[in-house]
Amino acid sequence: MLWFEQFLVKYPELAVFLAISIGYLIGTFKFRGFGLGPVTGSLFAGILIGQFAHVPVAGMAKSFLFLLFLFGIGYSVGPQFLQALKRDGMKPVLLAIVVCVTGLLTAILVAKILGLDPGFAAGLLSGSLTESPAMGTATEAINALPLPEADRATFVAHVAVADAVCYVFGAVGVILFCSVVAPKLLGIDLVAEALKLEKEYGITRTRAGVSSAWHRFEMRAYRIAENAPIAGMSIQHAEATFPQHRLFVQRLRRDGAILEAAPMLGITSGDIVAVSGTREALVTVLGPRSEEVEDRELLDIPVSVADILLTNREIKGRSIEDVATESWTRSLYLRALTRGGQDIPIAPGITVERGDILRVVGPEPIVSAAGKRIGIVVAPATTTDFFVLGLAIFLGGLVGVLVTVPIGDMRISLSTSVGTLLAGLIVGHLRTRFPLFGRIPDTAVSLMTALGLAAFVAMTGLHAGPIFFSAIAEAGIGLLFGGMVVTITPMIVGLYFGRYVLGMNPILLLGGLAGAQTMTAAMAAVQDRSGSMVAVLGYTPAVPIGHILLTTWGTVIVGIIAGA
Repeated sequence: MLWFEQFLVKYPELAVFLAISIGYLIGTFKFRGFGLGPVTGSLFAGILIGQFAHVPVAGMAKSFLFLLFLFGIGYSVGPQFLQALKRDGMKPVLLAIVVCVTGLLTAILVAKILGLDPGFAAGLLSGSLTESPAMGTATEAINALPLPEADRATFVAHVAVADAVCYVFGAVGVILFCSVVAPKLLGIDLVAEALKLEKEYGITRTRAGVSSAWHRFEMRAYRIAENAPIAGMSIQHAEATFPQHRLFVQRLRRDGAILEAAPMLGITSGDIVAVSGTREALVTVLGPRSEEVEDRELLDIPVSVADILLTNREIKGRSIEDVATESWTRSLYLRALTRGGQDIPIAPGITVERGDILRVVGPEPIVSAAGKRIGIVVAPATTTDFFVLGLAIFLGGLVGVLVTVPIGDMRISLSTSVGTLLAGLIVGHLRTRFPLFGRIPDTAVSLMTALGLAAFVAMTGLHAGPIFFSAIAEAGIGLLFGGMVVTITPMIVGLYFGRYVLGMNPILLLGGLAGAQTMTAAMAAVQDRSGSMVAVLGYTPAVPIGHILLTTWGTVIVGIIAGA
């Protein structure tokens, strides 16, 4: 064991990778649906290793990884951040602001009552509000304090200790509050409320986790009988017969020859027409009225599937049903809608917003033309624009150092952390306007955010490990109970503010509370108990606000407690 300790001390970089590995293993374990997750798992793994090996941790390595993480987070939420401030999702945005501000004020009050130092106070906030990135901004703020090096190192270690103590209840508390306690306080039936909201949006419910063997959109061939109602009609007139079903003639066979569809081309008896639409419409509308035939050559039409980033101002804010009436959407079908990395249910009443990713399917020329109308077709990026990435982090960090915020008698710099986060937001937003600007593959962003934060907290845990138990003894049991207060108070305030001041729908309110705490697991719990994914519509506008504010609070609470 002595040899292993000496090995980890001599090769600290390997100790970090060991902590990450153990942390991800810890994060996989779940009890009744709850797990610590890989980030908190890495923190505990670092603390565990730190119990028997005083592994030296390089401050520059921590900062480098954390800045990569912050830029990745900003880059990811940037397309939705400014849009969340503009659209009808303003209620979830206001909810998120109230929850985050209440959380900060409660943490400051509890920290002062308990007499916590800046490190314990910052860890209390990051753990109770389940925002691990706040550990990074707090660490940078502590390192900027005019204190002896030893004191700053102790405070930094205290951040990890307090976060570890408060995180478990922070996560469990938010999950249980959103999915169990809040519905009881509001006196609602989650399932009934979800069904009511789905009906309002026109959502057709499907069982979660079940994939279907049938294709939603199909193309079939039908022979036009002599007495068929559409015989003698133009294609345009025939398609207008059932506008609500969006059935479109792609081409037809007449006397053995294949003719491409044109609006004024007439349909005659004996023609075989290739019709596209939803399987349900084809079966229920055309099935009883026409004879289906097999004509492979007629149906052999190139079909394209594409992901399109919505940037067109004329489309944003409109419902799916409304957009579907545009002439250029003829033969175009929406297969999936993604917003801020979350799948949004497809229904007539759902609105599309700038920064959304629309997966559409249809004939190749139609999809290509639609891409130009909607925004730009998103082809998977294969290389990272390191010029933009590096320059953005540098300029963001520079601004963070130069910009100072007065807190009492002190002036605290915005910090390189917050500056880098804002730089990521700006680059992420700009790519919705200029999609070829600052392109970073999704896999690269995922690596930046996952590995960056996990490695940072693992190193923080390694640093805190040797003093973990002595620090807990110093903080006392009050830290645990104080963390519970910090977790629950903003949830209660947000619940009643959202329901009775903002008048939010209960399901969207619960999704918004989960988003304000950046706790995806809480949203998933609401979806599970309601049997519906509709809560995501409240989650997506709130979560970018939660990420920005809660991360920034790490700097703020250190400045306030240190200056008290």
